[in-house]
Parts: sequence; C-alpha cells; structure tokens
Amino acid sequence: MILTITLNGDPRELSGPLSVAALLAELKIDARRVAVEHNLVVVKRVDFEQTMVREGDEVEIVNFVGGGQVGSFTDNFSIAGKTFTSRLIVGTGKYSSPAVMVQAHDASGAEMVTVAVRRVNLPRPGSSGPREASLLDYIDPSKYFLLPNTAGCYTAADAIRTAHLGREVGLSNWVKLEVIGDERTLFPDNEALLEATRVLVADGFVVLPYTTDDPVVCRKLEDAGAAAVMPLGAPIGSGLGIQNPNNIRIIRESARVPLIVDAGVGTASDAALAMELGADAVLMNTAIAGAQDPVAMAEAMKLAVRAGRLAYGSGRIPRRMYANASSPVEGVVGR
Repeated sequence: MILTITLNGDPRELSGPLSVAALLAELKIDARRVAVEHNLVVVKRVDFEQTMVREGDEVEIVNFVGGGQVGSFTDNFSIAGKTFTSRLIVGTGKYSSPAVMVQAHDASGAEMVTVAVRRVNLPRPGSSGPREASLLDYIDPSKYFLLPNTAGCYTAADAIRTAHLGREVGLSNWVKLEVIGDERTLFPDNEALLEATRVLVADGFVVLPYTTDDPVVCRKLEDAGAAAVMPLGAPIGSGLGIQNPNNIRIIRESARVPLIVDAGVGTASDAALAMELGADAVLMNTAIAGAQDPVAMAEAMKLAVRAGRLAYGSGRIPRRMYANASSPVEGVVGR
C-alpha cells in the first residue's frame, strides 16, 4: 500500500503503513540522533516502534546542526607567507627565572617569541667559571618561531646594525624593528623608523616595525615595505591598555598587512579589546612577566585573545542610546 505523507514539510510517498522506527530505518537515519514529531505530537524514543505512520500524516524529523552561517572567519593569520595559529606573541624579558619564562610561554600557547640581540658577557681574563647561559638554552627553536628585535636602539643606524647581527646569529631574516625616540616614554622615532624600514626591506628583511598609533605613519611604513604594522596600545610596560581605540580601528580599516598591537597591555581585557578592534595579533611581555603569577596570566591572555578574536568575527550588536527588550512585548499578560 502506498502512503502519501508530509515529511519535513514536503509530500513523500512511502510503502505502508509503517512505524516511526521503520520510517527512520528506511531513510537510513540513526534513531538515537534525532527527534520526531508525528501529527504535531513529539514522539518519545521508546514509542518509535509502536507509533504508526498512516495516509495523510505529518512527520517532522530534526537533529542538531551548527548554528549560524558558515563564513570565512579563521583563527589563523599569516605574515610574509608564514602562517600562525596563535595570535598571541610573547617576549622573554623581566621573568623572575628562566623556568618561570618556560612555563609561561607554554601556558600562553604562543608560537612566536621575541628575543633581544645583546652583546655576550665575556668572562674576565683568567676566569675559569661556567659560561653564561644563552636564551636558546631555554627556548626550543623547533617549537617557537624566534623574532629578533632591536630593542634599545635610538638611531636608525644602530637598529640596522643590530638587525644584521641578529640575522647573522642564524635565527631568521625577520626583525621586530624598534627605534626609540624618547628615553622616558620609549615612544618610537617614526622618522628614523621609516628610514631603517626602507634599508632593511631592501636588504631582504621581513620587517615588523613598532610604531605609534598614527594611521598616517602606519600607511607610510606599509608603503616602505613593512610586512606588518605594530602600533602601540600605550607606552611600553605601562599596563595602561589601549588608549586610542579609534586609531586602531582606523589603522585596521586601511591596513593591507597584518596589524599587531604592541605594548601597553596590562591585563586580559586589554588583549580582548585589541582583538575586538580587529587586530590580527597582540604582542606583550611585561603584562605576563610582571604579573604576580606569570603562568596564570599567560593562560588568561591566551583565552582573552581567542575570545576577542571570536567576538570580532561574530559581529557585535549595534550600540543603542536606549534599552531594546530581548523578549517580544506582544502578548504580554495585562497589555
């Protein structure tokens, strides 16, 4: 006997009558993974065998699916063709011990770590003591991508020289370029920074310049060949958080290279805000190394960066002057 039923809103012909269990089997649907409504009544799973489907019946079969529309949002980002899954970049200074640094790096989930290029402390003549430990004794280059920086350089010439020394050590041709213009605030000298960027790009470096949150300067650095722009959120080590959110938004709108917020982060909410503003990554050192519990703070930063990035990709609701009720007001008793 041929039955015509309405199945998930469409007419369907079946051989029957048959039970709900038999219908699911014919459709090759796992009964454990679905709910069934028969003639507007939800059928309990224990009643699938006894509930019969007959001519003219309406049947709805539902399961769980991923909510929302699949888009192009991804948690990976790339700089100069190299892809990273973590959007948190961490430093190596100010830790109470190398062991704490190692634990914090692991908790952060970071894949890129910045390292400063410094002179080797030479033993005194006639000294027979052990050699000074190298940072590479504690950081595994096979686990982390090491990003040499030119921290402490106050001229373009010094920064260029330091970058070349860092490359000669054999880490990579990447450099986090810093040219400091003021000793008290550690604000960058953008004129010297542009000069050093042009020279190093011509020398084959992948340049990531630390700069102010000036959209014009960021555009000029990009035009000079920078592989990313790294505007500060606040002065280095200040922990003040992002002082000019609108500048970061403007830089995000115009930048054709990754935007990495560098410096000034104090706590996890600062990192989340940076990501919500559209930053591709956040670079920090003091906020983790200087925390009372650096390992716990490193994990907090990891989670904050992920949460902020997800929020940015999800599309926040518009800001409104007045309340907008979540529940519909139509049909409220007494109205």
